[in-house]
Amino acid sequence: MKYIDEVSVAHKTVLLRVDFNVALNPNHSIADDARIKQSLPTIKYLLLHHNKLILIAHLGEPTKRNAADSLSRIANRLRRYLPDNKITLVDDFLKEQDLLKKQNEGEILLLENIRFYPGETKNDPAFAKQLAALADVYVDDAFGVAHRKHASVVGIPPLLPSYGGLLLKKEISALELVIKHPRKPYVAIIGGKKITTKIKFINKLTTIADYLLLGGGLANTFLTAQGHTLGASMISEEDLSLAKKILELAKREKTTIVFPKDFVVARDKHDKTSVVKNIETLQIHDEILDIGPETQADFGAIIGQARTIIWNGPVGYIENPLFKRGTDFLYYAITQNTNAVSIVGGGDTLAAIANKEYLDKLTHISTGGGAMLEFIENGTLPGIEALEKSPVAEK
Repeated sequence: MKYIDEVSVAHKTVLLRVDFNVALNPNHSIADDARIKQSLPTIKYLLLHHNKLILIAHLGEPTKRNAADSLSRIANRLRRYLPDNKITLVDDFLKEQDLLKKQNEGEILLLENIRFYPGETKNDPAFAKQLAALADVYVDDAFGVAHRKHASVVGIPPLLPSYGGLLLKKEISALELVIKHPRKPYVAIIGGKKITTKIKFINKLTTIADYLLLGGGLANTFLTAQGHTLGASMISEEDLSLAKKILELAKREKTTIVFPKDFVVARDKHDKTSVVKNIETLQIHDEILDIGPETQADFGAIIGQARTIIWNGPVGYIENPLFKRGTDFLYYAITQNTNAVSIVGGGDTLAAIANKEYLDKLTHISTGGGAMLEFIENGTLPGIEALEKSPVAEK
């Protein structure tokens, strides 16, 4: 695979796949535009080299065309960051060919939500050809969807000279640090709800990390698998057997799994009051919604000694500020360890740390959730493999 800073891509029409699947507020306004900002270096680089840009992106998981998942608010935010460039939202590229033909250098066309087209998620070859016909060159800068076998990710590279963007390069370089050459002690922090979606990721980390710090609903399932009763707390019954297998693997690999020893509990996640309890004092109506202060101290001590840190998933119900303190504590503990390579990723995790101070203290904030997990598991992704097999015409 070649990246755009290793070849000459100039005076071309460039089809640029970006990840603008941003977090939204309940009123559908943009809550966090980190993914847009992280794509700007590639966009500006290609504009600097006198290219016409056609951006492909998605938002949400729409089953049909609808206003709530339109990229109109993305176009408006892009105009704020790129005030000197004309930015046009193309409602339907299949019907608005004249708009595409009249495009000038330095002008950006943003295609409407690519998932409004059924051919995208089906990886329909005919749809991929329709997209490829729009441009001379394809650039993939959307690490967050590089694990998807969709038309705009894997269908276009066989049809056009194709390259990785600057963000894709940054993501791969950062993640290879924690896979190929991690410094020890290696600490992995895993939160979230279910084991099923992270099973291969956890298995992989169990073979390379020294410590696994577990929180959230995921930790509850492990504790239940060990025979503990956790009141009314969320657990995933179907994941209990997986949890037992991971515990056995950790023993064989001599990896230390650290569980919460105390918890912030309430009657439900919308409660306005809470208490701290340990595992022995939990009652039948108690719901675990965050890690407690003793657990914070335990996790903090391990994080402070780490030389490699990877974090995916909050450890509490962060939608209620009352149960966000444990996740906030982890963030500040990681940022205070300036001796460690620290990588943070996952949609919920990014939402938890959005707009915080000290973000520059993290080595890398990954735009990928599932993509980050799969890359650590497998060392590659379908989107990367497609770029590697692409017919490269530019040298």
